[in-house]
Amino acid sequence: MSTTAFFHGFTSTAILIMAIGAQNAFVLRQGLRREHVLPVVLVCALSDAVLLQVGVWGMGGVLLARPEWAQLMRWAGALFLLAYAVQTAARVLRPGQLLVTAGGPGASLRTTLATVMALTWLNPHVYLDTVVLLGTMATPYPALGRATFAAGGALASALWFTGLGLGARWLAPLFATPRAWRVLDAVTATTMLVLAGVMALS
Repeated sequence: MSTTAFFHGFTSTAILIMAIGAQNAFVLRQGLRREHVLPVVLVCALSDAVLLQVGVWGMGGVLLARPEWAQLMRWAGALFLLAYAVQTAARVLRPGQLLVTAGGPGASLRTTLATVMALTWLNPHVYLDTVVLLGTMATPYPALGRATFAAGGALASALWFTGLGLGARWLAPLFATPRAWRVLDAVTATTMLVLAGVMALS
């Protein structure tokens, strides 16, 4: 039973977390920049682990019972993503400010961590996927099964963000020109705008 729950948690989390989103795009950019990668990966992995625990032990039901909380998170997340999209789009329009190499000026550790925390904790889809959906999946298991389900999910998250952040350096040669960074930022900004629109209209 424990092995089945662990595998269930691992595969379910892996499938959900690999979707392109604001958090993944940010981790990828930090990995390409080789800038504060380990702190960013650690924040993402630990946040998922905490949210998994919250969902597995019953908070998913609380959120479903209090739709006004979900509404508040939805608007806060949409506004943040909109602001982040505008900031990212500004880099596309001003190529002189593109961060092309790892040696260029970048954001401070405090700013970087604040951004990744906001992208994680202000995203309503994180609560829907991690807390509500995965929490619901773990409900049929007994206490030990829920714990191993959460452990499997936390491992999948840690492996994904570590691979995304540290593995991005292999893509660095593709981003050796301002044009490549402009394309990445354009895709990122578009993704943020779409996600913000979906949140606002859902």
